[in-house]
Amino acid sequence: MRVSLLQIEVREQEAVPDRRARVAELVRRQRGSGLVVLPELWHVGAFRFDAFADHAEPLDGPTARALGAAARDAEVWLHGGSIVERAADGSLYNTSLLFAPDGERRRTYRKIHRFGFDRGEAALLSRGTEIVTARLPELELTAGLATCYDLRFPEQFRQLVDAGAQLLVVPAGWPARRRAHWSLLARARAIESQAYVLACNTAGTHAGVEQAGFSAVIDPWGEVLAEAGAGEEVLVADLDPRSVAAVRAEFPALRDRVLGLPEPA
Repeated sequence: MRVSLLQIEVREQEAVPDRRARVAELVRRQRGSGLVVLPELWHVGAFRFDAFADHAEPLDGPTARALGAAARDAEVWLHGGSIVERAADGSLYNTSLLFAPDGERRRTYRKIHRFGFDRGEAALLSRGTEIVTARLPELELTAGLATCYDLRFPEQFRQLVDAGAQLLVVPAGWPARRRAHWSLLARARAIESQAYVLACNTAGTHAGVEQAGFSAVIDPWGEVLAEAGAGEEVLVADLDPRSVAAVRAEFPALRDRVLGLPEPA
């Protein structure tokens, strides 16, 4: 199975509608891939907090329509990264969108762990509450959805594995100053989950924050199959859907988990 991670450069001088059209066309060029992945908040920029409300849109808004059409034209599963979603009650969420090859939206995931320590995203956006997986039948894998800062919280990934995830998709807007954490945590989540990790980051600089890039495809042993550089790039790798079961059978660490440990005395 071929996957394509689109490490998009977010440039402040590029208008959101122009970037939307450019990215949709880039998705169309990935025909032949089984799954295409975009980064977090690529349409506006993960650190453009002042623009979140202006560019918030409903789940059937212009970004979702453009991505659904691109997925249909390319005949691919498309994880559209995330958008600032404006819910019916006016609340804002950092929401990921997953489209099937027919262009229909099959899953949404509202980011659970919001970054900012009571500022920025954590103050402006509401928190998601649901663990989300999706079976990708053509790819013979079940995907678990997480976003950026979620990567620091292994409990969420354990729940995704318990829900059947074999492939963990993590779009991000991760800054360059913590790039070492990005690479290390992505590998750790793959190793402990014995699952593929597709970690798709942004490139460029927006709101004065340089993005790390270095998107990666990591196998269930924690080996990096492909890694991008710092700039805009299409990262392509081939996955073997049978590898997850093989690794879990050969090294069955997940069955040795001990749950419900007693409280310390």
